[in-house]
Amino acid sequence: MSGPEASGHRPEPALPAAGAMPRVGVVVLTMGTRPDDLARGIRSVLDQVGVEVDVVCVGNGWDPATAEPPLPAGVKTLHLPENLGIPAGRNRGVPEVAGDVLFFLDDDAFLPSGTFLSDGCRMLAARPELGLIQPRVVDPTGLVSPRRWIPRIRKGEASHSSPVFSCWEGAVLLPRAVFEAAGGWADPFFYAHEGIELAWRVWDTGRIAWYAGDLEAGHPVIDPARHAYYYRLNARNRVWLARRNLPYVLVPLYVGSWTAIQVLRWARNPAALKAWFGGWRAGWREHPGERRCMTWRTVWRMARAGRPPVV
Repeated sequence: MSGPEASGHRPEPALPAAGAMPRVGVVVLTMGTRPDDLARGIRSVLDQVGVEVDVVCVGNGWDPATAEPPLPAGVKTLHLPENLGIPAGRNRGVPEVAGDVLFFLDDDAFLPSGTFLSDGCRMLAARPELGLIQPRVVDPTGLVSPRRWIPRIRKGEASHSSPVFSCWEGAVLLPRAVFEAAGGWADPFFYAHEGIELAWRVWDTGRIAWYAGDLEAGHPVIDPARHAYYYRLNARNRVWLARRNLPYVLVPLYVGSWTAIQVLRWARNPAALKAWFGGWRAGWREHPGERRCMTWRTVWRMARAGRPPVV
């Protein structure tokens, strides 16, 4: 087994001392297709009080320096000539910003409260066991938020806070030391399930991934894409998630349980199942990248908290 707990190491919380103003490195990822939403999200970050922010706008296959309207002064830009995928794009932005706390924001999300980041930083400082915070997500027009935005099996009330084992990736706050110890976002995934892996690896640092029902991020309700490519990556990344992170004995249990779930879920959609099983086969045939097996202690902690990593 590998990972920080194998040696008893646990990253120290590299957070500001009491009374110091936290500095937050903010990575905003975009493809340049939502100029109004992007401007709203960046403005909501720059309007935060009680923190210093260092912001980079990462253009995945697009140059943010060409944005119309232009990005506000002080916002850095990083042009990735080709679309590297969502997790890889976020990772590329991290070295561009300073701060002991990192915040990742999608280009169609924003912060309704000017104290969001300072409230989140206080939560991290007061509770050093927390390694990742995902806020409650609400639609700015008042539409009912999808249940998928609550990363729990038993969803419950959206305002209820709890440990979680995955995260909605559109607005995520965590200490830089924990992010680095966890190995960052899953570069090879392109998109789908990178929020599960990051949460698992946060747990493997000895910390807890936390859903904060008392922190709020804004995001419009949109229908998620459901096409052959989605189904393929959904399946491939499930297999890769297990192969990259689980003790070998748990890999077939996790993949088997999710295979059964998808067969039941899409039994009346043969096209979806065909694409899904194409990705499933690719997950076994293709190399998933770095393997960082979680410790059995982490398996036990996750199981005791309500979600053993077999489903």
